[in-house]
Amino acid sequence: MKKDNHTKYAILGLLTTDCRSGYAIKQMCDRSLNHFWKISYGQIYPMLKQLVTDELATVRDTTQDDGPDKKEYFITAKGEAALQEWLQTPIDKIPAERNAVLLKLFFSRHQDADATIRQLEDYQQKLEERYSTYEVIEEMIASHMHNKQDAPYWLFTLDYGKRLTKAAIDWCTDTIDQINPGRDNDG
Repeated sequence: MKKDNHTKYAILGLLTTDCRSGYAIKQMCDRSLNHFWKISYGQIYPMLKQLVTDELATVRDTTQDDGPDKKEYFITAKGEAALQEWLQTPIDKIPAERNAVLLKLFFSRHQDADATIRQLEDYQQKLEERYSTYEVIEEMIASHMHNKQDAPYWLFTLDYGKRLTKAAIDWCTDTIDQINPGRDNDG
């Protein structure tokens, strides 16, 4: 059985959000999907071409006054049906997380405890920055995009990211405490 290309469905879904060009799709990915699904320009343009070939999308050249012509893509009825079918297909398995911090921690008996703690503190700081980013995105959706039909679903995925990030921040604190129970964690 052929493995599904989830990026294909991500792009079909993005075509339903008024993203019409490869550039607009990439911008939306970077602002929204990037926290749980990464897509590069190198994937977007070949996939858009494939979607047109498969009649899941159409393309139209649009003239711009302030720049070169651009290609605009539109999902077709066949594309909407394919997206619907994919949305309703059960998930086969939970994807395995690839996390370099966990991989390093797994083998950390081979380094000094202070080095492990520094890595965990650095990871925790990055997680806190991510959490702050999620809060900014949440505020932006709540204040500027609340009237969009997709907004509640965007907030559901954002909530998932916030909860996972918060759990990881708490895990860092607990793990640091266990590595060095007498250490002062306030600085």
